[in-house]
Amino acid sequence: MNDRTKSKIPFVGLHAHSVAGSLFDALGYPSEHMDFAYENGCDALALTDHGNANGLSHQVLHAKKMREEGRDFKPIFGTEAYFLPSLDDWRREYEQALEDKKRARTLSSELSAATVEDESSSKKVQDMLRRRRHLILLAQNQKGLQNIFKLISESYKSENFYRYPRMDYDLLAKYSEGVIAASACLGGVYSGNYWENRDNGEEAVREAMRDTTRRMMDIFGDRWYGELQWNNVPEQHIINKYIIEMHEEFGIGLISTADSHYPNRDAWKDRELYKRLGWLGKSTFQPDYMSNELPISIEEIGYELYPKNGDQMWESYKKYSKECDIEYDDELVLKSITNTYQIAHQRIADFLPDNTVRLPDFVVPAGHTATQALVNMSLEGLRNKNLHKNKEYIDRLRHELHVIDDRGFPKYFLTMKAIADRANRCMLTGPGRGSAAGSLVAYVLNITQIDPITHGLLFSRFLRSDATDYPDIDYDVAAPMELKAQLIEEWGDTTVVPISNWNTLQLRSLIKDISKFYGIPFKEVNEVTGKMLLEATPAAKKAHGIKAGVYAPTFEEVKEHSPTLQTFLSKYPQVASHIDMLYGQVRSCSRHAGGVVVGENLDQWMPLINSKGIRQTPWAEGQHVRHLEPMGFIKFDILGLSTLAMIDGAIRHILKRHHSVQEPAFADVKEYYDNHLDPDVLDLANQDVYENIFHNGKWAGIFQFTEKGAQAFCKRAKPTSIIDISAITSIFRPGPLSAKVDDEYVDAKKSPQYIKYTHPIIEEITQETYGFLIFQEQIAILAHKLGKNLSLDEGNKLRKLLTKKGTGKGHEDKMTIHTKFVEGCVEKGISHDIAQSIWDKFEYFSGYGFNKSHAVSYSMLSYQCAWLAYHYPVEWMAAFLDKEPESRKEKAINIAKGFGFNIKKLDINTSGRVWEISADGHTLIQPLTSIKGLGDAAIDQILHNRPFDTVENFLFNENITYSKLNKKAVDVLVRSGAMNSMVDTRFSGLKHFWSAIAVDRPRKIKHLEDNIELYRPEGDFEEEELIQYTVELTGVFPMGEVMNHGIRQKLEDKFIPPIGEYDPELQLTWFIPRKILPRKTKHNKEYWVVEVIDDTGHTTSIKCWGVNSNRDILFLNRPYMAKLDYHPTWGYSTRSIRHNFRLLS
Repeated sequence: MNDRTKSKIPFVGLHAHSVAGSLFDALGYPSEHMDFAYENGCDALALTDHGNANGLSHQVLHAKKMREEGRDFKPIFGTEAYFLPSLDDWRREYEQALEDKKRARTLSSELSAATVEDESSSKKVQDMLRRRRHLILLAQNQKGLQNIFKLISESYKSENFYRYPRMDYDLLAKYSEGVIAASACLGGVYSGNYWENRDNGEEAVREAMRDTTRRMMDIFGDRWYGELQWNNVPEQHIINKYIIEMHEEFGIGLISTADSHYPNRDAWKDRELYKRLGWLGKSTFQPDYMSNELPISIEEIGYELYPKNGDQMWESYKKYSKECDIEYDDELVLKSITNTYQIAHQRIADFLPDNTVRLPDFVVPAGHTATQALVNMSLEGLRNKNLHKNKEYIDRLRHELHVIDDRGFPKYFLTMKAIADRANRCMLTGPGRGSAAGSLVAYVLNITQIDPITHGLLFSRFLRSDATDYPDIDYDVAAPMELKAQLIEEWGDTTVVPISNWNTLQLRSLIKDISKFYGIPFKEVNEVTGKMLLEATPAAKKAHGIKAGVYAPTFEEVKEHSPTLQTFLSKYPQVASHIDMLYGQVRSCSRHAGGVVVGENLDQWMPLINSKGIRQTPWAEGQHVRHLEPMGFIKFDILGLSTLAMIDGAIRHILKRHHSVQEPAFADVKEYYDNHLDPDVLDLANQDVYENIFHNGKWAGIFQFTEKGAQAFCKRAKPTSIIDISAITSIFRPGPLSAKVDDEYVDAKKSPQYIKYTHPIIEEITQETYGFLIFQEQIAILAHKLGKNLSLDEGNKLRKLLTKKGTGKGHEDKMTIHTKFVEGCVEKGISHDIAQSIWDKFEYFSGYGFNKSHAVSYSMLSYQCAWLAYHYPVEWMAAFLDKEPESRKEKAINIAKGFGFNIKKLDINTSGRVWEISADGHTLIQPLTSIKGLGDAAIDQILHNRPFDTVENFLFNENITYSKLNKKAVDVLVRSGAMNSMVDTRFSGLKHFWSAIAVDRPRKIKHLEDNIELYRPEGDFEEEELIQYTVELTGVFPMGEVMNHGIRQKLEDKFIPPIGEYDPELQLTWFIPRKILPRKTKHNKEYWVVEVIDDTGHTTSIKCWGVNSNRDILFLNRPYMAKLDYHPTWGYSTRSIRHNFRLLS
């Protein structure tokens, strides 16, 4: 405390920026600015980021921390808004610009939530489209803060946004209560009056400022302030003088501000680099004032933008007014500095934002409380499942409802039910995900589909009565974007708001960007970024005593444990100095994969931003950042699971082929699912399904079993129940695998008679996993049943405590539970030593244990897939092919062929929107939707007007709208092979056909006849061209045409794997070259980079050193076997094509 700087002149910074909301302009998070301001002798600081309040959550959380530490510091909440007098005038200009289609494309590409401030454009006359002026807004109280939130939310509406959010006088007048406003910087409202009128003389500037002053005073009264700043920019002092005139003429208050942009006096150079990194790749908009070299000194910049105290503000005033030879009234300037303190402590309340939990009221039926509604709906759900007379279920439901009500979460469950009800009306939803599947309330409300009592799942794993965290239900759906769009449309975009992700500068990219800026050779940079994690990870794991599992070393650990990085940073100290400051700074804004906030009128309680026309939260919530929950906003995760879409597709094929439903609606799909696939009706003991799919390895599209390792383990373990599948998927993770738990589990499962259980309770709990502690819940239950007066809540708490290191409160709690556990064991006849050994097993397996609720839920999905694959193999295969992504389509087609199915190529007369099944039930027909460049409108024309028996019937059909089935569509149809059936004897080949009907598109039959004769010499495409077109237009390499069965069989007989399954010990592998890229080393020696593919769909490249283009020959699109070297950093390589490559035939 005594080390704090003391300032004689009282001052509070009322204009400050942080990286949280002023990315690539300001540096450092609000916490860093607040800490520095405090140490620098200040007791308050306002945060006024550009156009937003994205940093407010940081500000609030750190203010709480400072208070807990006894540091008396007042956060002030605000924004530096983007203002213009009339949005109506601006909007007319914008709409005119949209009429120009080319310009409209540019405008639509610049609707990002993460705006980057351009200093130069704000300090000059702007065209109307880009026009905006800065305006400081500060919240005096909660009402003022809510008004600022509303203003920001309005400014980010799509009609007010182009590159920057905007507000005008009308909006300010509507939401001015409790708000203090100031004229801002050289880009501010008064400065705008100057820039736009200075060519018309001083009086024109004064008159514009007078108009601004009158209008602002009409809105804010004495809460309108003129803002003075101190730097060596000559125009700043001219503007200062005009502002002082407004003070003298109208009596407005004056304040001086530091306009801080970085968290300490020495960070100016890092900020200059950070600004330049922000414009990398944005050369179209890169400011012309920004050089490619960093300033040598702060004097070259002309101002210091750190959180100053009053004495430093006075020094800046004296220094820069002298340098610019401008005289001021010292008393007036001093008062403008001290005014900030008076405003901060007399006009602005000491408050934190209202963080009352915001959930919608409309989910609660009229005339009921949330608790009453939840109880009624839960009891109704229990009756619907015919469980209302079962005492075990009634008692469990009563307990859960009591905990939920006691924790204050009834409305949360009602909201989640409303989301689930909406989803279940339009798409398939997952059986469950995460610990929520352990809740009977979630089950009876149809949020989940897993009966937690039947499957032995714990509610306390999901929600403990003694915990303080909020519930977290992850909800899987077939089409998350569609569901979110429906919720937003139905409930409103200020009720359902997607959550933002703030992406940060990471070590690898930061080293590359900084090195590029300083011109460091790419080879050196690539070497260090390739090696540093490989070097640091093992050492970091060892330091933490971690023997197995995946571990991502921290920034500090990489620096400590990577010799290559240390050498590099020693050689280039300028990189090292910047990395320490820039690591973790904000890089961009994106959208959370599934998270949304749900609550009414959210734009009053948070300052909503906008990205690509979608409202988003300004604050993030995730694994490492929790900024929404502390502010009163609960995250709902709506996540996409493609397996659900695959199941939907299979059901539609089943309904078509076996139930005569030619155009199944979702209601038909849902009815089939409820009657055949719902976990409550599905026969989970059908051993035919386990044997035919899981034992025999028919893995096509089987959820959780797409990797060869998981498949191999499953075939060894031979599951016969859902719990077996759950155990297998729980074990198949890096930690348990590295500890050889998989081998031990298989052995125990084969010979259960040799398993020894220490106590009957242990046998009861672990018999289903053959004596192993596979699930986290097993630890909780054993602790509860063996310990002395240990509740299930304490058992679940232990699960978390066992993974924590250290000697703090967590360790004390763990030791308390340990004592109760050992005492309970001894009372049950277990010796102290054996009790301790059981505890030791708890600690050992706690690092590997998996959530049983999640494992069972996802195993249910695996079984549903297997059930469909067994009972309806062709329907499942069609759905599998349809939903596999393009990157794995070739592999999927090979799997289908391996299962004995025929693949019919694209055909305009038989291909549909999805993979179709032929009448013979053994042939799958590739869909038209797989052709790139063929739009939905063109496909509609084809499907509604086929079959086409001749090319004339296709080209000159009076029922076809050819503006939709246009020349481009015909081109891709021909080159993809979809029209091969129409190439009759009049054509000498496909190229002839293509030229005659697509390249020179005939409008009349006579024109077609002329084209047939004109292009006859063209004949057919070369084989290489056909392969290229197939890959280019369908994304599928025609592997079957290049790799015949004989070659494939020889490779399999010799156990030579494709390059996607490269074995570094064997080194031999096979692949097909797709492209050769000639290169030269820095010593001017020739080498090739050869891009290759294999039948797993894997694509990679091989560096071929020492090549001679006159001597070395490599045939594209032909199979090769080769002996290759492999390096984790550089990839595959060979020293000699002639010696190491062999063409297969």
